Amino acid sequence: MTLRLILIRHAKSDWSLPGAADHDRPLNARGRRQAPLIGQWLASRHDEPGIVLCSDAARTVETLSLILPALPTQPEVSTLPQLYLAATEVMLSVLHKQTVPVVMMVGHNPGIAAFATMLAHVPPVHVRFQDFPTGATAVIDFSLDNWKDVKERSGAVRDFVVPDDLEE
Repeated sequence: MTLRLILIRHAKSDWSLPGAADHDRPLNARGRRQAPLIGQWLASRHDEPGIVLCSDAARTVETLSLILPALPTQPEVSTLPQLYLAATEVMLSVLHKQTVPVVMMVGHNPGIAAFATMLAHVPPVHVRFQDFPTGATAVIDFSLDNWKDVKERSGAVRDFVVPDDLEE
């Protein structure tokens, strides 16, 4: 059996609101324009999650709300406070509890970049993989039967894209 993990960093957020808490920052215009492109890209590749695990921050929730309409089927969505600025250990712990074959996680840097790097047996040949810019999306396959068996370097990066790639 193959398990598939889709890791997405939230789209570009708005820093123009003085005094706004980091957790409450929405997307900016660029983020709102680019997030749907990720959804369209996933749909075109038939990468449809059974569940989405999303940080509860405003920018991740908004990113997800702009991705989901492009998907032909709507997954279960679980908004988790523990994914807000989560470390790799937290993300792995949450992932280990999953039971569906395709899982999507929407999160933040530096954790999401570190998690993708940690899971990849071989990183993709893409100049932006290491820094995982806003909107970056990695699709990682695991030749495993159970999410509990996922560990460091056990995944094969099937694809990686950033929104700028999709706007060209």
